Amino acid sequence: MSELAFPTVTQYASPDLIEAIAYQGHAPGDDPRWKESGAPDHATYTRWCTQICGIACLRMILLRRDGHAPTLFDLLDGARKYDAYTESPDTRTIRGLIYAPFAGYVHAELGLTADVHSNLPADQLTDLLDGGQTVMASVHKEIRRPDQPALGQGGHLILVTGHRNGTVRFRNPSGHTTETRNAELPIDIFTTFYGQRGIAFD
Repeated sequence: MSELAFPTVTQYASPDLIEAIAYQGHAPGDDPRWKESGAPDHATYTRWCTQICGIACLRMILLRRDGHAPTLFDLLDGARKYDAYTESPDTRTIRGLIYAPFAGYVHAELGLTADVHSNLPADQLTDLLDGGQTVMASVHKEIRRPDQPALGQGGHLILVTGHRNGTVRFRNPSGHTTETRNAELPIDIFTTFYGQRGIAFD
């Protein structure tokens, strides 16, 4: 299957609201299409929609492999059963996505081979891509505005699908435009946002 066969899945139910959410103060949970995410109720969608970039990446992988996939929140429920996300009992702060239990979940429940890479420099990332793997990589969320200096590295998950001629191709679940959701960047710019860690899928 070609790299182009990867679908684009966003972590928010309404892709056209992402720019307003990211840059105009729009409440993330204020989304008229929230039910399409599979969330059981609006409060659950509101609580989790900012946290499920990795789940959106997983759904892209499954859609490419199978042509269909569980909803975002069905996948989230599965990941939570494996402690890939945890919540503080006092503050209800969400911690996740936690790589090792997530890899265990997708292998046991979804039949995917997933290898955790806690140290994955860009040259090794491209080696994995050359080997036919797809990589869920940690980047700073502002990779969607690569014309501006990176504000950090890591903290947000994207799906890296290929590379060519010194560029990296990826799907971004929180891209605020069509072009940033299905993006290609020179690798030297990509690495300024890249946290050098991720999960490789066969």
